[in-house]
Amino acid sequence: MIIKATDLTTKFGERVIHDGLNFHVKEAEIYGLLGGSGTGKSTLMKTMIYLKKPSAGKIEMLGRDLWSLDEAARQEIKLACSVMFQFGALYTSMNVLENIYILLKEYSGMSERSMREIAMFWLQKVGLSENVALQYPSELSGGMKKRVAMARALVLSPKILFLDEPNSGLDPSSARAFDELVVELRDTLGVTVVMVTHDIDSICTILDRFLILQDKKIAFEGTFEQLMQMPENPLEELLKTRKNGGK
Repeated sequence: MIIKATDLTTKFGERVIHDGLNFHVKEAEIYGLLGGSGTGKSTLMKTMIYLKKPSAGKIEMLGRDLWSLDEAARQEIKLACSVMFQFGALYTSMNVLENIYILLKEYSGMSERSMREIAMFWLQKVGLSENVALQYPSELSGGMKKRVAMARALVLSPKILFLDEPNSGLDPSSARAFDELVVELRDTLGVTVVMVTHDIDSICTILDRFLILQDKKIAFEGTFEQLMQMPENPLEELLKTRKNGGK
């Protein structure tokens, strides 16, 4: 397994968000963090990307306890991971190519030409034309912004990719296209994907396994097929909505 949480507890002050969570993520799978509003999906992801220190328990990533490492070892882990935030978080003053290679500029020491070539490779890898390279975020559609953000997240060739609500704000067609991109990238690159989502179609079609947060605990961890075998499950109401065509 590439990520393992043991007795993980997180708090904001005295308020407990997660109480003794245990879960694991396998290498090269697409793993979902699910739950209702306020259950701490994004907070859980933040504990895996050094934005929220747990109050108790531990998270191991690539075989090492994240929060017990020294700064040099933490930096290694950080460079082995990457994040695509919910709304892309692109720099509005930079064009597409500059947005993609900014991490290379910070960490690689490559020449400008090499950085541009690598950025162009990833631009095309996420399904965008080279004609987009010199455009600015304000000139892009929502789906295109997401793909540029994905290219930026992949530019350092991470082993683990974190996606925070990747389909948020997209129309159904664009959302399904983005799901297909995630699967294609996992299949071709072997990258492990951990994604926060509430998108029922994504849950049903692209997640290999997922956990469902409920009442500070993990109500379920497993595959969609395993969930469907349960007489009652935490996604029942959402699944009814999907079955009724969203009515």
